[in-house]
Amino acid sequence: MSFPSKVTFVVHFSISILFIISEAAPNFRSYYCPNRYNFTPNSTYQSNLNHLLSSLSSNASREGGFYNTTVGQNSPNQIYGLFLCRGDVTADVCKDCVATAAKAVVQQYCPTGIKAIIWYDECMLRYSNESFFSIMNDRVRYYACNDQNITVLDGFAQLLGSMMNDSVTRATAADQPGATKFATKENNLSSSITLYCLVQCTPDISSSSCNKCLRGRVANLPDHCSGRKGATELVPSCNVRYEVYPFYRNTATPPPPPPPAIAPPDSAPRSNGKSQVSSLTVIAIVTPIAVCMVLLAMVYCLQRRSARKKYPMEEENESLLFDLPTLKAATNKFSEDNKLGKGGFGEVYKGILPNGQEIAVKMLSKNSTQGAEEFKNEVKILAKLQHRNLVRLFGYCLDGNEKILVYEYVPNKSLDNFLNDPEKQRTLDWSRRYKIIGGIARGILYLHEDSRLRIIHRDLKASNILLDEDMNPKISDFGMARIFSNDQTQENTFKIAGTYGYMPPEYAMQGHFSLKSDVYSFGILLLEILSGKKNGSFCTSDPSENLLSHAWKHWNGGTSLELLDLTIRDSYSRTEVNKCIHIALLCVQENPAQRPTMDSIILMLNSNSVTLSSPQRPAFFLQSGTEQNVLELELDQSKGKSILFSVDEASITEVYPR
Repeated sequence: MSFPSKVTFVVHFSISILFIISEAAPNFRSYYCPNRYNFTPNSTYQSNLNHLLSSLSSNASREGGFYNTTVGQNSPNQIYGLFLCRGDVTADVCKDCVATAAKAVVQQYCPTGIKAIIWYDECMLRYSNESFFSIMNDRVRYYACNDQNITVLDGFAQLLGSMMNDSVTRATAADQPGATKFATKENNLSSSITLYCLVQCTPDISSSSCNKCLRGRVANLPDHCSGRKGATELVPSCNVRYEVYPFYRNTATPPPPPPPAIAPPDSAPRSNGKSQVSSLTVIAIVTPIAVCMVLLAMVYCLQRRSARKKYPMEEENESLLFDLPTLKAATNKFSEDNKLGKGGFGEVYKGILPNGQEIAVKMLSKNSTQGAEEFKNEVKILAKLQHRNLVRLFGYCLDGNEKILVYEYVPNKSLDNFLNDPEKQRTLDWSRRYKIIGGIARGILYLHEDSRLRIIHRDLKASNILLDEDMNPKISDFGMARIFSNDQTQENTFKIAGTYGYMPPEYAMQGHFSLKSDVYSFGILLLEILSGKKNGSFCTSDPSENLLSHAWKHWNGGTSLELLDLTIRDSYSRTEVNKCIHIALLCVQENPAQRPTMDSIILMLNSNSVTLSSPQRPAFFLQSGTEQNVLELELDQSKGKSILFSVDEASITEVYPR
């Protein structure tokens, strides 16, 4: 074999290794399988499903990477299915991915599911007993964010938006048979960073539906993965993704190589019958090339499978359902060793799913007054909310009398654990407290103004503020939340539910609640963070004094800094502390109209040039000496007074407007 032939052989061999490593197995993303829809084993439906999956697998090498079909003649045993392969993958990769998905969905993820969706990086497979062909669906959603932040922020969002916009335009340009509705784009963010993006729709939906689906996904990316090195969003009808490394094949056809030069006969080298370059020389030259290519392939694969922050699928008004055996296994049968906390609502356990995901499992007490409607309300609200300062709902379980919520695991537990523990309290220096204050404010603003819904939390308190590994605050427990219309400002109720010490006077006495109710609760929280003391357990030499009246007394006396927690009096910023005390007193004013909005509060926190108005005296209707319990009241309409009928240690919830 001549030297060029040997080089070519080794290079081709190295490239083969590259593709073997990078395309060895489909990269699983997620699945959706609503547990309430199941078929009977060995039924006609299962037989039809087996035929459908076999048909999809056998057609997976078709050109275009998309195929849909129907098996069965009549409902309820008729079944519709399709697969979609990523627009750049080869026919062999598509076939392998569809075969893997068809096997996994029935053997591992949805063994008796009437309907299911399973996603891999390379393909999607979907089936249902209801026809969904040509119908755009973006209600079931899966997000994944790279854990690392982009280092070059200048121009990042603008460049990514431009690339995505251009890709969507190209993917939806043609609405004709054979159009793939697929596009990729790459561009340099800096001399060392290149952005790659990809968009794709199922070809059966119209270009206008594809455009709506893709632009909705692109618009959602900043809410979930702002500033991250990579992100993926998957829905049944489309998907978008970007990374800082090439995750798709460049399908552009390279120009053919020039024909080899033919040497004239008189100048052709004479062969002595032996290779002019020894095999050792060939190996010495080619081996490093092969090794480098293999290493590059391995790095590429590791990047593809690098740690991402994954968020399970969510469906409009419905989150991912967990079955009880899965949660029992994750929590070691709800063992005491895994218990994170206990309250009137029930108990919370730490769990670990089979994929390594850490979760917090909130098991509602069978004696809890939170009924099925309140439970569904919390699920409905949380499923729609995505913000770094809100706890993330992974799913829920309804099994007989069991009502269980599954959240992201937040390792540092709640803020009140730090405020109630003298040792932990010392770890909350001023910079951390100021960071927590700002995070809580941003989370409330998102609820009030920036989410798709306008939401009043109604139970903001220290135990409902969770702290992650970086001490970032996350607002939790939405069982008492209310949804307002965009133009709605307040509402009345005859049933009062909330936590003693955090409820504003107009709500506790008259049943009026509004955005300003949460502002009041935020003011109480602010005073607790500043002082290191809880409002309900505040004690001084004066038995009639509570934290609110104590703060007002120091404000009027010009000694506001006396309110500050002793453990941070050597490390605080005088300007920031005074500003926070001022803001807190503005938030707890008796007249709701005089309290600031959350957007103005964030402006006050972030700016030193904003002039703050003078606070008016707050209402001191809650006295100290009583445990800070959650209470539920009903207003006696005929007498205009409140009647206490239950007291508990945790949130008693009432959900829908009366």
